[in-house]
Amino acid sequence: MAQEQVDPMTSENVIDVVLPSYRIKPEENTKFYPSKAKHIAQQILEEELAGKVDNKWVEEWADFGDEFESLSKNIADKIKEQIKSKLNIPRYKLVTQVTIGQSKDQGVSISSRCLWDTATDNYTMASFKNQLIWASVIVFGIYTE
Repeated sequence: MAQEQVDPMTSENVIDVVLPSYRIKPEENTKFYPSKAKHIAQQILEEELAGKVDNKWVEEWADFGDEFESLSKNIADKIKEQIKSKLNIPRYKLVTQVTIGQSKDQGVSISSRCLWDTATDNYTMASFKNQLIWASVIVFGIYTE
């Protein structure tokens, strides 16, 4: 399994190759812990959305959905990077789903269904809401050999 990262010193892409360990389950210190991942996701949501979104910006978003798309991708990438770097989970694949919407007294339900090993795989959710927008993040941690 290979993971591509950017070397901060040279700004070049570096590929980390992780050789098979033939482990069926992760070691205790390299498990995906939902509570720790949720804290990271919640912190990034607050940093990216709190105080940075004003009424004019949200009204323009209604006409140009590209802003929502780029903001969602940016948040998802930051969450994946931070969780990978802070939680030391090299053999986990992370899937991050970010949904952002405008608060206009509507109802929204977000759900997912996965086929996985309940002993090693898990997920966490974080959310943000203010008077103008709401955001929901689901992070799935799937153990891979």
